[in-house]
Amino acid sequence: MWGSGGGLGGGAPYVSCECDLAPICLWAMIQNIVAHDTGSVMVAVDHVEKYFGDYHALSDINLRVPRGQVVVVLGPSGSGKSTLCRTLNRLETIDSGTIMIDGTVLPDEGAALARLRSDVGMVFQQFNLFPHMTILDNVMLGPIKVRKMKKAEAEKVAMSLLERVGIANQADKYPAQLSGGQQQRVAIARALAMKPKVMLFDEPTSALDPEMVNEVLDVMADLAREGMTMICVTHEMGFARRVANRVLFMDAGRIVEDSDPDSFFSNPTSERAKDFLGKILAH
Repeated sequence: MWGSGGGLGGGAPYVSCECDLAPICLWAMIQNIVAHDTGSVMVAVDHVEKYFGDYHALSDINLRVPRGQVVVVLGPSGSGKSTLCRTLNRLETIDSGTIMIDGTVLPDEGAALARLRSDVGMVFQQFNLFPHMTILDNVMLGPIKVRKMKKAEAEKVAMSLLERVGIANQADKYPAQLSGGQQQRVAIARALAMKPKVMLFDEPTSALDPEMVNEVLDVMADLAREGMTMICVTHEMGFARRVANRVLFMDAGRIVEDSDPDSFFSNPTSERAKDFLGKILAH
């Protein structure tokens, strides 16, 4: 059994387990032990609850994400994946519990929240680029306005990032002149320009044509190899197998499974995860 500190990823674990899920419990215990070295924790979520009216969107979410870890969040539609992702930088408020980024509790509002948000990059399903600004100006905007960076320095950083994601030659174009995959790579460059400590991806490829998906996933895989802490909500099973260090499976607002990718895909422990994978991998 787990101690009173909470479920998978939250609170201090006991050293023994009486349940039938020894492999997943061992995995969660290892994650807890690593995460309780506070210097290694980038994201800490404790007993988070979220309601939309009477709808219980998140139920007792407990999670520790060590620095440099790549976590992929899977689950059926309506399971709470995107809601969890959006609470991590307060795009969605929470009703109770705490969220910490690099040791600092996310406040509800104000200047302190704005400062912490600048440490959390987010890439959405839609690209959310400013249509009246060039690609270069889109990437420069945050560093100038929020980080108070000089324009010349911001331009240098922006061009370096556009080069990094493979579209520096598009810097003077406008979003409407780019493909969906190119626009999403601009969105990633824009988020990276803020020099975030953690990157959140909320189904970044779901709005793309199939042939454009890999160009975005390749950029994300490069970030993972470079040691960026990443939490990714996605239905891209190949990416989860290949890039993730850890898979969370959510259902009905709860984290149902927390394991390494090999264990999750080869031997899921919950019936809900087995059913989900059976349907997804059959296509």
